[in-house]
Amino acid sequence: MELLLKYFSNLTSKQVTQFSMLFDLYVEWNAKINVVSRKDINDLYLRHVLHSLGIAKVVMFKDGTTILDVGTGGGFPGIPLAILFPKCSFYLVDSVNKKIKVVDAVVASLELTNIKTSHKRAEDINKKFDFVVSRAVTAMPDFVGWVKDKVNEKSKHQLRNGILYLKGGDLTNELKSFKNVKITDLSDFFDEEFFDTKKVVSIAFPVQTYKL
Repeated sequence: MELLLKYFSNLTSKQVTQFSMLFDLYVEWNAKINVVSRKDINDLYLRHVLHSLGIAKVVMFKDGTTILDVGTGGGFPGIPLAILFPKCSFYLVDSVNKKIKVVDAVVASLELTNIKTSHKRAEDINKKFDFVVSRAVTAMPDFVGWVKDKVNEKSKHQLRNGILYLKGGDLTNELKSFKNVKITDLSDFFDEEFFDTKKVVSIAFPVQTYKL
């Protein structure tokens, strides 16, 4: 929790309680269903919770914003973001049902009322959202194909509606076909070595591409 409070000092007492509960919940569930790498579980707040909240360093969601989390796995980045933005609506989906089972249990324990979940593939969702978030579930060209019709046209933030994608490493080749892409280095906000190569990739909609 000290790590989170270092970068998010204005948390309410309720948010502090909810974030504090995450470690024990994930340790308990991870023993049954492996949703967090076993070598990462002790670094849950660094590698999963704070990493997820990196999106909040790119855009602070306004009340009423709708967010789709594709391939949420154990609930990242959706659950930490839902705690941070209690007046926004989150829809967490994953194609693996047992992972959604863990997410549902964690959401219930935290009494989060701003999250809905589904055992679905992104392509099967028939709703539109302000933003689509994810953590490196596939290469960006494929991901854009999955969610190209899931984003609301009208934006209410300075950052236009679109994709907010947590990823690391050299993205030059993967992103070379996209015109309206912005890369934010999380090392600009977080001091820990883990974030040296971590980025938030923003792609505004409608997607514009170069002919390669």
